[in-house]
Amino acid sequence: MTSEAKIDAMQIVDAHCHVWDLSLGKHPWLMQGVQHPHRYGDYSAVKADFLPDDYRAAAAPWEIAAAVHMEAEWSPDDPLGEALWIAELNEKTGFPAAMTAQVWFDRPDADHLIAAQAAFPLVRSLRQKPRAFATAGEWSRGHDLAGSMNCPTFRRGYAGLAAHGLHFELQTPFWHLPDAADLARDFPDTLIIINHAGVPGSREPAVLSAWSEALASAAAPPNVRIKVSGLGVRGEDWTTEAQREVILTCIDLFGADRAMFASNMPVDGMFRSFPRLIEDFIEITSVLPERDRRAFFAGTAADTYGLTLS
Repeated sequence: MTSEAKIDAMQIVDAHCHVWDLSLGKHPWLMQGVQHPHRYGDYSAVKADFLPDDYRAAAAPWEIAAAVHMEAEWSPDDPLGEALWIAELNEKTGFPAAMTAQVWFDRPDADHLIAAQAAFPLVRSLRQKPRAFATAGEWSRGHDLAGSMNCPTFRRGYAGLAAHGLHFELQTPFWHLPDAADLARDFPDTLIIINHAGVPGSREPAVLSAWSEALASAAAPPNVRIKVSGLGVRGEDWTTEAQREVILTCIDLFGADRAMFASNMPVDGMFRSFPRLIEDFIEITSVLPERDRRAFFAGTAADTYGLTLS
């Protein structure tokens, strides 16, 4: 930790990380010899166990006050298995403090599974990656892409979240963020949490302009929050400067009370070590009022996921 970072150290909640045990054979995309399409390209570097001790070692010398496990595409033929495993892991190690579980809104048993996931004390939210167009040029307002946020079947399953007080974790290309705004307005009792800063991808000015415009539309409904994570760009080196505009734009559009720090470890460890990632965020947010920084690094995530911090 640099001397500057030590001076600036503050409580940190990690709103989005993963743990996995590959010996369980429950993560098909992480099996040796398998390479699924991924926005980061070749992700072979993360095909290793990543358990609570590994997480803590990766973060050192920083101590994370609390962390939220994000579902890691556990085999869908065992839809409750990940939540059960995380509950057992928490009982043994105290980690994680909360989790997002898996959901498939188009399954005929979606209502039953949502209720079953909600019964796990650590589950605060559910994630399904909606189907999306491959390019921004294919998207248009009011499209009817099957499996997308506009799809009636998706929305029928989505409607079950409110009854159980669960949030929806959304990972989608930025050009679908206006769909998220419509979803938020149509289901005002369900909180949407945008993952990975709305996935801007390229740092080309034209792309960032389009991303910012789409992100502003999603920020308009009050029941939408954002996690600033997943900032790696395929084929490009991670630099502090490359992340500055994305991080500050997210906080500017949503405000510190609706934006939160997240590491996406171990996946973002492909680009930046955990300590250096934290230092980047601390340096970039140094322009913000102290109250806003404390909300961004811990308070907003604690409020979102119902965490009690010491």
